[in-house]
Amino acid sequence: MFLAKSNGAEQMQRAGHFLVILSHGVLGATLHVQIEEVGWEHLGRLSGDLEFLSFRVLDEKGRVHYMEIKLDKNYPRSPPSISMDVPYLFSLKWSTNSRLKDLLQQFREHLEKLQEFWVILDEIDKSLWTVDTKQPSRANACRQINLGNDCFIMFSIHANDPRSLPECRFMGSDPTVNSLRKTWQRNSKRWNKDKPFLENVANLLETQPPRRPVDHHNNDQQVECGICYAQVLPVDDEFGAKSGSGTDYTCDNTSCSRAFHSVCLGDWLRSITTTRQSYDVLFGNCPYCSEPVAVKINNAKR
Repeated sequence: MFLAKSNGAEQMQRAGHFLVILSHGVLGATLHVQIEEVGWEHLGRLSGDLEFLSFRVLDEKGRVHYMEIKLDKNYPRSPPSISMDVPYLFSLKWSTNSRLKDLLQQFREHLEKLQEFWVILDEIDKSLWTVDTKQPSRANACRQINLGNDCFIMFSIHANDPRSLPECRFMGSDPTVNSLRKTWQRNSKRWNKDKPFLENVANLLETQPPRRPVDHHNNDQQVECGICYAQVLPVDDEFGAKSGSGTDYTCDNTSCSRAFHSVCLGDWLRSITTTRQSYDVLFGNCPYCSEPVAVKINNAKR
């Protein structure tokens, strides 16, 4: 992943990329035009040999996604290789006339199809006592839920049909697990795709799954930034007093409590059209739980 930077750093980064591109003749000129079409603000990384680049895309809920692209030596005659943090890849449509903007458009369309899948996973992470989801991957369709008494249930959500009955596996002490498994199997036909996921789970188990204990959540509070995924900012004059510092902002929603560098959160909020600014404070929504956030920025550096 690449680090979100201020406008000044982005301009310096763009200048560096431009110099690299100019040194690669026809391919460099082709990429320069195509990156312009996509927007330099979406470019995350560009290798010195022009074989690798990545783009940052926001979905309709403001979640951050990255597409990593490896260019074939015969690009654009040959299609690039792509990777992304999603449960399954889309079938790439490519021709000799295709451009990077076409690739990004296919990525955005794929993200739209996965919105309900991620809504359900976010609901599970926010409401239930999930295990080992400190920084869950957007590609991970499984969630292990603590049911108490050393009993757990592992859900596997169907990415193509997230409202359908999930595959599940029970783990723990035999007597209790056997009872839960039989109850789930007996009630499986009661699953209703028109009802909320958590309501269906409670109906099948004939009990409400326990919520995440507050103390457990706070003790497991992450220290990595939820945007750049680093614990500390780089030592760089661009960050001023923030250079080399750790996360300094935490979402106030106790069911989320995601940590961020205020620098990264500020830059992310600037990329959202619904963000508003009053003096030196940006007001918007948390990238993970959508609850209101407000972060103070340093206008002197902008």
